[in-house]
Amino acid sequence: MKIEVWSDFVCPFCYIGKRRLEQALEEFDQKDKVEVSFKSFELQPHLPSDKSVTVHEMLAKKMNMSPEQAKAMNNQVIASAATVGLAYQFDEMKQTNTLDAHRLVKYAESAGKGGELTERLLSAHFLESQFIGEHETLLNLATEVGLNREEASKVLSSSDYLDEVRMDQQEGQQLGVQGVPFFVFNRKYAISGAQPHEAFVQTLQKVWEEENQTTPLQHIQTDSDATCTDDGCEITERNKEV
Repeated sequence: MKIEVWSDFVCPFCYIGKRRLEQALEEFDQKDKVEVSFKSFELQPHLPSDKSVTVHEMLAKKMNMSPEQAKAMNNQVIASAATVGLAYQFDEMKQTNTLDAHRLVKYAESAGKGGELTERLLSAHFLESQFIGEHETLLNLATEVGLNREEASKVLSSSDYLDEVRMDQQEGQQLGVQGVPFFVFNRKYAISGAQPHEAFVQTLQKVWEEENQTTPLQHIQTDSDATCTDDGCEITERNKEV
């Protein structure tokens, strides 16, 4: 089974959804036959990284509300994250553009470290309030998961892997991805948003059963058989009822 996940590193529900999928997979008997891959999606592609702007302030401006109201909204997200064991730290999070983070993950995938870096970026942003909008932080995180720092630096200082990121985004548009997280199972079923744990469990089972069910052969009988076996070939006429 192949599961593709469109997500962004500054999307709080993407990390929650990732955990719910992982928890469902832990209960899934065929989890060793499931391949999960992450696809690039930018929630606010034109928003610049800015250390001077907190996430509360960014949300307040975007939603035309007060910083206090924005903080109250984020507190609700904090409570949701806690249900899957994630301790979000919104107060110190900064406004972040994620394009370079997505490009770096594409490089990490080429080195077999895509999954590790995806998890590390999410945890760094949401649990540690690290500023993943700057190259130094990205390089430190890349090194932590075993990537070559010099090679990672070359990627970030160039436009390498930009095409791969754009291909993910275009593919998502073709599939109807308008928000994240967005989970696609075998290009047949989709879950939009960080749905309850049960939704992932049921979808995993449903997809597996549909893709692996076998139907016994049904024999079509006629008035005669013309068959060959090890003993030879013959035509056998069937008795007809009058």
